[in-house]
Amino acid sequence: MEEMELQSFQTRTDFSALHEIINAIRAEIGKVIVGQHGMVDLLITGLLSEGHILIEGVPGVAKTLASKLLAQCVDAQFARIQFTPDLMPADVLGTAVFNPNSREFEYKKGPVFANIVLTDEINRAPAKTQAALFEVMEEQQITNDGITYKLDGPFMVIATQNPIEQEGTYRLPEAQLDRFLFKIIVHYPTAAEEVTMLQLAHQQHRKGGSALSAAKIVSGAQIKAFQEQIRSVVVEDKLLHYISDIIQATRLNASLFMGASPRASLAVMNCAKTVAAMANRDFVTPDDIRYIAPHILRHRIILTPEREMEGISTDEVIQDILKNVEVPR
Repeated sequence: MEEMELQSFQTRTDFSALHEIINAIRAEIGKVIVGQHGMVDLLITGLLSEGHILIEGVPGVAKTLASKLLAQCVDAQFARIQFTPDLMPADVLGTAVFNPNSREFEYKKGPVFANIVLTDEINRAPAKTQAALFEVMEEQQITNDGITYKLDGPFMVIATQNPIEQEGTYRLPEAQLDRFLFKIIVHYPTAAEEVTMLQLAHQQHRKGGSALSAAKIVSGAQIKAFQEQIRSVVVEDKLLHYISDIIQATRLNASLFMGASPRASLAVMNCAKTVAAMANRDFVTPDDIRYIAPHILRHRIILTPEREMEGISTDEVIQDILKNVEVPR
């Protein structure tokens, strides 16, 4: 009997290979970026969860650098698009170009046809250019002149934006925000981290160069295999009810004008699976859900005007909800 109970608690899916690769990616990025461990872990989580990420922070906190380093760790195609007020949808998606030899129009693919796409300062482009990403972010395809072009996986859009500067920016619509799996808020480093950063930069400067690059750790095919493996992580029914209770609480909260969408429920479940797998577990715990929920919900809910005027943040409301929703045992 005891042997049967022991077998039931044994790990059914081995995620040790994934765990080792994640630690290697963390170490590789850590050679260049000091601190910001939370941002790096969430970037990896987003990639493995087949989602897109919005990173918000003041200039100079390594938003773009972290994204580029993650892309360098993955042996896959990377593209960077600098969003500007004059950027057109065709500059992102591609356009039909007339071929004088064949006397036909041929579709020239845009930079979005890559595995990891960095859209730097996404809120600097007008709404029609931002909207050009709607289809590709949701369905991993692009339709041009009635023809649909599928993108190869893995595929992830990482967007950055500066929350301070308002001149020359265009706020992302709620429909597009909902397509981002996470909104990562990047803060300043601590005093100790900043001193370490300066020491590393000083050493590199004395050597006459700057090692702002990372080695290839994992292939695109391996990422796809890990994504498939993560789907087997077990989520008990009581935890599915727990996720539903959290999302329902956002829709009933008096401090919120708009609660989270059903897409948020799916995102919490899928990301909780990834967090469990990254910890070399094949089952989800309530702590996985509580850890990931704020990053998934903060950009999907809207405060009431009264709460906004009082200076309440969406993160505070989310933490209040997590405290009040009963945790399953």
